[in-house]
Parts: sequence; C-alpha cells; structure tokens
Amino acid sequence: MHLFAQSIIIGVLIGGVYALLASGMTMMFGVTRIINFAQAMFAIVCAYLSYSLFTHFGIDPFLSVAILMPVMFLFGYGVYSFLLRRLGKAGPAMALMVLFALGIGAQGVTDLVYGTNPITFTPSYANDSWVVFGFQIPAVRFFAFVMAVAVLGAFHLIRQHSKLGRALRATSQNPAAASLLGVDVQRMSAVATGLGFAAAGAAGPIYGLIFPFTGNSQYDLLSKLLTVMILGGLVSMPGVIIAAVFLGVVESVIAATLSPDWSSFSFLVALFIVLMVRPQGLFGGHRVQGALW
Repeated sequence: MHLFAQSIIIGVLIGGVYALLASGMTMMFGVTRIINFAQAMFAIVCAYLSYSLFTHFGIDPFLSVAILMPVMFLFGYGVYSFLLRRLGKAGPAMALMVLFALGIGAQGVTDLVYGTNPITFTPSYANDSWVVFGFQIPAVRFFAFVMAVAVLGAFHLIRQHSKLGRALRATSQNPAAASLLGVDVQRMSAVATGLGFAAAGAAGPIYGLIFPFTGNSQYDLLSKLLTVMILGGLVSMPGVIIAAVFLGVVESVIAATLSPDWSSFSFLVALFIVLMVRPQGLFGGHRVQGALW
C-alpha cells in the first residue's frame, strides 16, 4: 500500500511536466487547428540547450527556463509567420507534416552536435529528497512540478485576464467573427504558436532533469503528449492538465507495481479504455470547440 501511494505522488509530480508540454500543443491547436508534431523534439532541444548552459556557464537548469522561454516564443512566432502561414491554403495536414519534418531535422542537428548517448543532468541537488509523512519526495521532481504549475498559472492569467488572451480566445472560437471585430487573426495564430513553443522551452529543461534523454526520446514523449491531448479533449486546457496528471499517475503506478518496461505502454492502454467509453475524450465535446480553450 505504501509503494502504491508513493507511486501516485511521483506520478502527480511527473504529470505536471506532461501537462505543461501538452498545454503548449493545446494552445496552438486551439487557435491554428494545427497539431504541433515538433513539440516533443523542441522540448528535447531545450533540454540539450539547458544542459549546455549548465555545463559551460554554470546556469542552473531551472534558471535556464527564463532564457529559453522567450527564445522559443520568438522561434515559434517566426515558424508560423514565415512557414505555417504560407501553407494555410494547403490545409493543416501539410502544416503537420512540415512540423514533423522540422522535428526530424532538429533531431539530426542534436545528434550531430551532442551525439546519441543519453544525457543526464547532475546539479548538486539531483539526488536530494525529503521524507514527508513517511513518503519520499524527490527534490528535482518537486521543483519541476512547482515550475510547471507556475508556468501554467501564467498561461492561465494571460488567457483569461488580458486583452491578448481575449483576442486569442475570440480567434479560437470564431476566426471570421474575430476578424470582423478588428482582431488580427494571423498575428494571434503566430502568438499562439509562440506560446506553444515557449511551453516547450519551459518544460524541456525540467524534463531533462527528470529523465535521461537523447534525440530519439522525442518519439516516446510525442506519443504521450498526443495521448494526453486526445484524452483531454484536444482544446480543453483543464481537460489536458487533468489527463496529464492522470496518465502520469498511471505510468508511475505501473512502473512501480509491474515493470518500468510497461509504463509507456500504459498510456496507450488508458487511451483505448477511455475512448471505448467516451470517444470525445474526458473533457471534449462532440465537436472541436475553441470555447473550451
């Protein structure tokens, strides 16, 4: 029973990181209707960049988030403005394939620069933990969870309590009506893409602190993020966050009670079971509605 409860705690902490990454995909999809197949790879790229900042300049991985988030926002804004926008007439399928190709290209660069051996962060607090009511709380995973919650909270404030957020939500709900009201739909799409990439900039370093990673790590991570999005209802931010925590717990419990080899497969099993009961996901409607975003 103690092992089961301990694995739930670890799963919740990991789920926060998955929620941060998946929320970036949800923000982008909610406005542009494009699934960012490069999200996982650019999180890995940011993990590599954070590793370089740590090893060469002594910048703590958590502090590197403040550097990587604005850089990734500008990069995502540019990707939409100079690439995805021009593919608008070709449809979202073409944009999806281009983003996937962009991720593959980024993997090639990281493999060339960093090699293909797994990378592991070793800050001074890497092995620290606390015992609370008999349960062990790893310091790295706790700080990662706090960072994820802080960034998600900032996204929520932007989305719900700012003029920019109102414009983003209007574009998500009805682009044509938003345009008639003076909203620059293309600019909002670029901003949403930038925010999605910024989420990768925040999650990448803390993902790299928790898990050893290589360029190939993107495929396992991408499958998890897509599962989270589908279970969460694609455009429901609360749904994606809850789905991420739920799947993080499932993964951790399976790893602790059965075998770590089955933990990743548990995402697909959970997806199959939920969709058999509720095909639209845990929080999705029968139609994709930007209002949920």
